[in-house]
Amino acid sequence: MKLIERLSQHLKRHPKRIAFPEGSDTRILQAAYKFAKLKLGIPILLGDREAIERQAAAADLSLSGIRLLQPDHSDEINHFTETLRNSPEYKELSDKEIRQLVLNPHYFGALLVASSGADALVTGACAAPSVTLRPIRDLIPLQREVKTLSSMLVLDTPNPRIGNNGVLFLADCGVVADPTIEQLTDIAVTVGTLCHHLTDVTARVALLGYTTQTSRTGCPIVSKMKEATRLAKEKAVHLKAPIEIEGELQVDAALNPQIAKQKQTNGSVAGRANVLIFPDLPSGNIVSKMLPMICNEIHSYGRVLTGLSKPAAELNRGASANEIFGTTVIVGCQAVDHRFLFGPSVINDL
Repeated sequence: MKLIERLSQHLKRHPKRIAFPEGSDTRILQAAYKFAKLKLGIPILLGDREAIERQAAAADLSLSGIRLLQPDHSDEINHFTETLRNSPEYKELSDKEIRQLVLNPHYFGALLVASSGADALVTGACAAPSVTLRPIRDLIPLQREVKTLSSMLVLDTPNPRIGNNGVLFLADCGVVADPTIEQLTDIAVTVGTLCHHLTDVTARVALLGYTTQTSRTGCPIVSKMKEATRLAKEKAVHLKAPIEIEGELQVDAALNPQIAKQKQTNGSVAGRANVLIFPDLPSGNIVSKMLPMICNEIHSYGRVLTGLSKPAAELNRGASANEIFGTTVIVGCQAVDHRFLFGPSVINDL
């Protein structure tokens, strides 16, 4: 059974409310329709009500089980305006400017999630990251002991020998261009923790490089990944996170047990990694976009934002309706406490 199917079964027992700032986009409507039809929760489509209804009718999609929320008609305007006015990032703005931001669906969606009016946010289908990420950064706090907002992609591959039964978590592929050692530490631990949350298996985190546990010195990337590995291990122990971490590893040594053995890498992660941490955004972004292009059996979901205290995803603008649906299921499950998502009664029911 594929990852999204498995997670959908869990989510059906704990349905969630998911906010979509781009409510009139056809792909969003298709994903929301499927989410509601499968009774996984309530999609909240933000935007002009008439435009959403018109687009749904054109796509022959029912809006049953879906909530339409037009920001300028919402009872939350005054509350959200006050929230934004009290935010340090916006204290220099006039009342008019603040109100305009509140009426912006991207800000309204972030405020809705921050105030627990929705359980998760899925955005970015139409707008650039420069538009979608700022309200999320400003309005949804980071987790305790985390200083880095980053992102991950989930790849569901047809090869059960890769990752966790074919599932791989990749980071960072969309937010932090050139992460520092401290940022890589946060990324490794937060993504590893989320991998465990969604799969119920120990996260095996590989910090990648172009060498495998070399003794070479003087190379900035090698030094960065080695030190990030050391700090990430310490942080995982401190937080009692169910994570195993190794680095730096070449990607073949991280994923293939035979190659790991040939390269005399015998740790618990080498050859068995299910989380791949890239040294920079360009390498992660290129790999994440290339793999689904060369194999149409690989499905990509995300980008799921990590490090936040509330679940959110910032989509690739080329995402299909199926990818948006899968991403929605992932952030919905992220909003379910792990004890309930994979509790004994749930496992016994499957």
